[in-house]
Amino acid sequence: MFSIKKIRFFQPDMMFQTIYDITPEVLLNQGIKAVLFDIDNTIAPYDIAAPTNEMKAYFKSLEAAGLKMAFVSNNKRERVHIFNLDLGYFYVHNARKPFSNGVRACIRHLGIPKENIVCVGDQIFTDCMAAHGAGLEFYMVAPVNKKESRFFRIKRFFERPFIKAFKERIRKGQKSE
Repeated sequence: MFSIKKIRFFQPDMMFQTIYDITPEVLLNQGIKAVLFDIDNTIAPYDIAAPTNEMKAYFKSLEAAGLKMAFVSNNKRERVHIFNLDLGYFYVHNARKPFSNGVRACIRHLGIPKENIVCVGDQIFTDCMAAHGAGLEFYMVAPVNKKESRFFRIKRFFERPFIKAFKERIRKGQKSE
């Protein structure tokens, strides 16, 4: 039998349409001092090797507000390294999410208390589980690329009940525990 706490493990703490909706003001109002971002389909489609000017401007706005950033990605070193080249943030590649070791490595590197760090990603069964497994809140964004492989469409299908439960909880005015 699932308890509410176990079901919430698979639910985001907040949901946004894009990363750009997660403004410095939103983060600072939540007491956030650092953000761990997934890259693929959270920030950029898989086929965009380097951040666009819009992405760079977004990260600069977070930096200007005093926020720290890191990337935690299941992708290969080369992909993450190239994406991060102009940004210069700490990153963990081959993070093996849903396991939380990569997230924990970012937490250690940043040296900021967990309650002041949030993970941002597009998937429940990787990003959300890794964040919650490490004791962090998880902010979910809609996938950047709407055209996904069959594998991802199946995963998205199984995410629906958790997203629906999150929206119902928010509608009722319940906070995450």
